[in-house]
Amino acid sequence: MAEGSLESIRDIIQEDIGNRGLRTDPTSNLITACAEDFAAACRSLASTPDARVAIVTGFYIPHADPPSGETDGPLGALLLARALTPLGIKVVLATDSFCQRALEIGLGATGLRKTVPLVVFPSVDQAGPMSLTDYWDTFAERAGSLTHLIALERVGPSFTPESLQSQPGSSIADVQQFLAEVLAEHHDRCHTMRGRDITASMSPAHRLFEVAARQERGIVTIGIGDGGNEIGMGKIPWSVIRRNIPNGGLVACRIPTDHLIVCGVSNWGAYGLAAGVRILRGVSLEEDLFDSEREKATLEVMVEKGPLVDGVSGLPTATVDGLSDDDYFKPLKVLQAHLAAELAPRGQNPAAK
Repeated sequence: MAEGSLESIRDIIQEDIGNRGLRTDPTSNLITACAEDFAAACRSLASTPDARVAIVTGFYIPHADPPSGETDGPLGALLLARALTPLGIKVVLATDSFCQRALEIGLGATGLRKTVPLVVFPSVDQAGPMSLTDYWDTFAERAGSLTHLIALERVGPSFTPESLQSQPGSSIADVQQFLAEVLAEHHDRCHTMRGRDITASMSPAHRLFEVAARQERGIVTIGIGDGGNEIGMGKIPWSVIRRNIPNGGLVACRIPTDHLIVCGVSNWGAYGLAAGVRILRGVSLEEDLFDSEREKATLEVMVEKGPLVDGVSGLPTATVDGLSDDDYFKPLKVLQAHLAAELAPRGQNPAAK
């Protein structure tokens, strides 16, 4: 029953609502590349005793006035934290200074201020001289020991010829095509979906995932994204992202994660992950956890006092990816109904573990 429920949740969050090209090629695309990863990510979180999770979020929008963090990512991080903490899962949020105020406001609005720490990354200039180990140690001093590291709508660096050569499934033809199409100045850089280079505005949080990938720390990594340029998308072959996503060859992120959740909106991926873990734990649903009106109110206060901006328009509106409220909140409402139907008969206490 749980397996079928997880597939249903995955299908709900994977609608390509923004027409980003997630399924441009009907047989080989961003959705089909990691079809089993959503369930695997849910199982990993749900089955780990004393799980300790850091959620890395915050995406810089340079065309906003002033440039700001976007609404996709921080909002989903808060709901995921609200879903996990009652299960005894410890959660830490981590972001850049441009998202710090919005997340502080969101933590207060959701009643998480005292239970969910917020870690602010070193600036780009501060991180410049740091080694991978130094960057990790600086983070770990604040975040503590972890079992899971989640990137939620977090841009990562693009490919280089060397990283493409080492990617499983790549070919000499792929490297030649990459060199022909992507100028050297755009190698190993962080890009928006429009191809703008924002490397100088984002702390290199991908270093955390590179350290975690060494495995000796025993940390499971999860990526959540909707466009090909986010941390985790390095699990998908560069050629697949290039073929499906406009500007895909340029913006594709080279950093893989153990599990990758591709979704129509990155916040939806966080909603789906929260729902999946609840299903597997068999824990009943708090009345307001997936309530769209509460989510809208949280979004409004984060936009107003953060500020945050819509990543598509660049405007400080309480919207996500340029979607109407009906389109954006539809999956949340469907998930709420799905969870209520799945969990209500079990009669579990919300605090049950």
